Amino acid sequence: MIATMTAALALLASAQDAEDRLDCEDPQYQVEMNRCAALDFEQQDAELNRVWAQVIAAAREADGEINREFDQRPTEEAMLREAQRAWITFRDAHCTVEAYREARGGSMEPMVYEACRARLTEERIGQLQPPPPVDE
Repeated sequence: MIATMTAALALLASAQDAEDRLDCEDPQYQVEMNRCAALDFEQQDAELNRVWAQVIAAAREADGEINREFDQRPTEEAMLREAQRAWITFRDAHCTVEAYREARGGSMEPMVYEACRARLTEERIGQLQPPPPVDE
C-alpha cells in the first residue's frame, strides 16, 4: 500500500513538473499542443465563470424590480440559466463535430475540440457582457 502511494505521488510530481515546463508559446509535440489547447479553454472557462457571477447578480437585482402581480413570466435569472445550459450543450456538440471533421480519431482531435471550446467560450463572454452605456 505504501509503495503504491509513493509511486502515485512520484507520478503526480512528475506530471506537475512537466506541466511547469510546458511552453504554450511554441509547443513542439502534439501532446503539448493538445494540453496547451486544454489550458487555453480552462482559462476562458474561468473567465466565463467570473463574468457569469456578475451577470447573474445583475439579473437578480433586475428581477427584484419586477412587479409579480402584473408580470408572471419567468425571471431574467431563470431565462439566463436556461440559455446558458442550452449554450453549453450547443458548444460541446458543435466542437465535437468540428473536431470530427478536422481530425476524427487523430492525435490532434483533442486540440481541435479544446480550441473550439476556447473560441466559443470567448465569444460567449462577449455576448454576456453588458453593452457600454449610451452617451446622451
